[in-house]
Amino acid sequence: MRTDAQNPRTTPQAPWPFTGRADELELVRGALSAGRPGVVVTGPAGHGKTRLITEAVRGTDHARVTGTPEARDLPLAAFAHLLPDTVSLPRALRSLSGVRVLVVDDAQLLDDTSAALVHQLALRGRTRLVVAAADGEPAPAAVSRLWTGELLPRLTLDPLSHEDTARLLAGARLEPLTVRRLHHSCQGDLRLLRELVTALTGSGRLTPVPGTGERAWRGPLPLTPAVRERLAPALERSGPGEREALERLAFAEPLSPASDELEPDVLERLEADGLIHVDDHGGVGLAHPLHGTALRARAGRLRARRLTPAADTHAPALAAEQRTLAERMARLDVRPVPTPVGDWLVAQGSVVPAGYAAARARFARLRGELGEAAAWAREGLREAPSDSACRTELQLAERPSDGGQDDPDEVHAAYAAVRLGAPERAVGRLPAGSVLARHADALARGDGTALDGAAEALAERGFLLYAAEARAQAVRVHRDPRAARRSRSRALALARRCAGARTPALAGLVLGDLTARQQQIVTLAAAGLSNREIAERLTLSVRTVGNHLYSAYTRLGTGGRSALPALVDAPEGAMA
Repeated sequence: MRTDAQNPRTTPQAPWPFTGRADELELVRGALSAGRPGVVVTGPAGHGKTRLITEAVRGTDHARVTGTPEARDLPLAAFAHLLPDTVSLPRALRSLSGVRVLVVDDAQLLDDTSAALVHQLALRGRTRLVVAAADGEPAPAAVSRLWTGELLPRLTLDPLSHEDTARLLAGARLEPLTVRRLHHSCQGDLRLLRELVTALTGSGRLTPVPGTGERAWRGPLPLTPAVRERLAPALERSGPGEREALERLAFAEPLSPASDELEPDVLERLEADGLIHVDDHGGVGLAHPLHGTALRARAGRLRARRLTPAADTHAPALAAEQRTLAERMARLDVRPVPTPVGDWLVAQGSVVPAGYAAARARFARLRGELGEAAAWAREGLREAPSDSACRTELQLAERPSDGGQDDPDEVHAAYAAVRLGAPERAVGRLPAGSVLARHADALARGDGTALDGAAEALAERGFLLYAAEARAQAVRVHRDPRAARRSRSRALALARRCAGARTPALAGLVLGDLTARQQQIVTLAAAGLSNREIAERLTLSVRTVGNHLYSAYTRLGTGGRSALPALVDAPEGAMA
């Protein structure tokens, strides 16, 4: 990982492992099969379009062209390396007749003649096209007609999920709250994410978390070149009252002042330009999570002192968040709820009350986010090292293999028996008609279809780990192999969203999605053997081992070797 945080363009960087996007990867690969015309991949800058396409065409015979700002006024500049020095559009079409797969990157930056050439290639249909175009930027009409005219199917990339971002950053050993903060701050921009991680690592702003081997980021944002570029629209506002309004909002986060406390015409201009948002209750906030941290970092000490709210300003809102969490857990509903106050205080390095931290830890644990649960429990223990609730939550998060039998809540302690495969021990101890009781009944009857239905209901209420376990139990009771495969696939998808969860119900589930040879190799890799050691043990070439591992990473949805121990239980003696 690069350590020069000041100029990210001066030092070449090794690519991050390809992570997530398994479905999108299959769609792009499918679009390159015989008889298909290709595909257009769109999405905001930095969302990974180029990397996705690179993975999709890896190992295939293809040509690549790239649009650039410098050459967008030069006819056929992007195709210069594929064409003679002077060529007309018809001759260019003939010259490219032998190209079976053409990758066109940054198509929105093509000159008009190059764009027309790509459009003509799509019309002729002899060349399969894989086109990447950034959303939110003007593109030549010939490029946009590729999908609006339905010449090529369009795949729009969503931001990388939080779970996939966590897998991408697994090698950096960042604690879960830092990973979530980075994910939220970057809003899916992977280039910005990489630059921030590099800046944090190189500047020494990551501090060790005792007893974990992980590092945490608390405090201000590094103002890297990419951050400054992203923030320019906010930092350069010069209209009357605009900078004042933005700074007031920055120092009021996450308690945005009511809109009537600011000049309405100023707010309307800022909202029209996408710099602020107004919620349903009239609260005004900054539109991008980076804006507040940057504006606060650029303010002088006296101005910051004047705009910073009193220390106890956040207490009522923090208490309200805690009440909301408690009410939701009591209703057996742990779908995500906004918690901006607690998130902001922890990001700034402030101490949060132990009671609030325990509630956040419990909420995260019930969702299957065990790493975050442990992190919140540790935050509470910073303020109160002997707090029993935080200590209990930390133990439960770090020891999920017992199903939560020691949970202080009687309902979830009883439900632990269901998770461990003994529903008879929970009879009469679960709320009648609840999703937990539904799971117990389906398991007691050995009904795979009912277990799948219970899993859907659990997932709808946010119990992702419980849903994964119900799906895994369905795999074992389904008589129809196709139904079992569907349950396993869905169980795996849910389990991947619960990073770090290794429970009895999920045991062996991950390896069941791999070929026999991949299972052997992945198990040995998870036990710590190198590719060469695995090759010697299994009498394979090192290259073959590497290819099997790469395919397994794709199936497992993980970024690489470092994530394997959390997914695979290596057998005893694997290292012998």
